[in-house]
Amino acid sequence: MEQIDAETFHKRLTNGELREAAIIDVREAEEWSYYHLEGTIHFPMQTIPGRLHELPDGVPLYVMCAHGVRSAMVCDYLRRQGFGNAINVEGGMAAVAALNGFAYD
Repeated sequence: MEQIDAETFHKRLTNGELREAAIIDVREAEEWSYYHLEGTIHFPMQTIPGRLHELPDGVPLYVMCAHGVRSAMVCDYLRRQGFGNAINVEGGMAAVAALNGFAYD
């Protein structure tokens, strides 16, 4: 599975390098409400199988959860469904939020 560390992801996001990519947040609604990144697509993990047709085609899919565990499972699932462009963000939202100066946990 392809992965990216939070620091590299944050740098690319901040530099505008991810404008052509999709950032998929697979956390639950309460987690999303607590903190999320502008421009992310919110698909709670359990909804992914029924929403595959809504995923953008032909662009990298950066998948995030709180700490990187659920997103790794989603990336594995997406790859098995033919989405070879799924990339797990290691450390998840907690790591990215910390880089933004927000204490997630």
